[in-house]
Amino acid sequence: MAHALVHILSNDCPHCLKGKVFNEKNIFLKFGFPNMNSNCSHCNYKFEKEPGYFFGAMYVNYGLTVAQAIGTYLIAQLFFEVTFDLRIIAIIAIVIVAMSSFNIRLSRLLWIYMFKNYSI
Repeated sequence: MAHALVHILSNDCPHCLKGKVFNEKNIFLKFGFPNMNSNCSHCNYKFEKEPGYFFGAMYVNYGLTVAQAIGTYLIAQLFFEVTFDLRIIAIIAIVIVAMSSFNIRLSRLLWIYMFKNYSI
């Protein structure tokens, strides 16, 4: 499990672990929509199995966003005297917008790794 997580965060191909899924070297600090390779440059593994393959990754992205919002709330509430200060909503919104580009990449990588043994 930890070994797979290292490869996911390294943007490695799930099949050969040598090629890259995204064109970017650093998937963490890149803003904008991701540029995915259609196939692995090393083993020619096809990342998008069928049209609409990454629709399921939207649910993973939603789960990541909710987890980040809850985590941000739990951390931010420690800095305010009132349990639910309205300023926390702005802080949560800023974190969600700042992490959205990373979440797209991570959710697609997680989706590819969840179904890496699926073949058509």
